[in-house]
Amino acid sequence: MTRKKEESENQLKIVLVGDSGVGKSNIISKFTKNEFNLESKTTIGVEFATKVIDIEGKPIKVQIWDTAGQERYRSMASAYYRGAMGALLVYDITRASSF
Repeated sequence: MTRKKEESENQLKIVLVGDSGVGKSNIISKFTKNEFNLESKTTIGVEFATKVIDIEGKPIKVQIWDTAGQERYRSMASAYYRGAMGALLVYDITRASSF
């Protein structure tokens, strides 16, 4: 098996989508670093974090992409969705307009 194919089999790309201020960055921070920051700043553009998890005895590298929720970044965000194996829609249950 080629190294590139082997790497892609051991890697997952997940994207988080949702309005600005709904908590996407804190979800990533909690998953990757076990931290939660009430004072976190708005994401500019796109950020990502990685974490290696064990699935059935195999190490899997999970890439989690955080796209900025502001309208002005939406056109560029779709390019980051390519190759994603899943998406998490994040919204604020106290703000119906974020859904």
